[in-house]
Amino acid sequence: MLVAEVQDSLLVVVHDLTRLDGLLAHTMENLMMRFTSASANLSEPAFAAVKELDEVRVALRAAVTELQFQDMASQLIIHTSKILQGCAYRLASDAMGHEDGEAVPFVEEVPERPNPVTQDEMEAGSIELF
Repeated sequence: MLVAEVQDSLLVVVHDLTRLDGLLAHTMENLMMRFTSASANLSEPAFAAVKELDEVRVALRAAVTELQFQDMASQLIIHTSKILQGCAYRLASDAMGHEDGEAVPFVEEVPERPNPVTQDEMEAGSIELF
């Protein structure tokens, strides 16, 4: 009974992480559209001569660069979900066992790499491939 409850809890967490990933993606798309619109508005010829807006333009470019964290967050969420799902399937497999001639229950391979995202900060112009 305990194994079934733990497995259910793990699968609920996987579902919640998937929803979180979707929310992050949706929010980042909206923010990107708003930043792009604001940047385009500031690029109009009427504002070109306003030097005070240079700091705003620089801040907008930096904000767009920092939005890349969504990609890293998504990779971490997917990685964590795979680990949790693999643990849930393994629990079920070990708890239920199998008889001779019976198919072995599907067990998701748990990723070997402990962390798919090693970057912990971003700067304009830098990129880390993994």
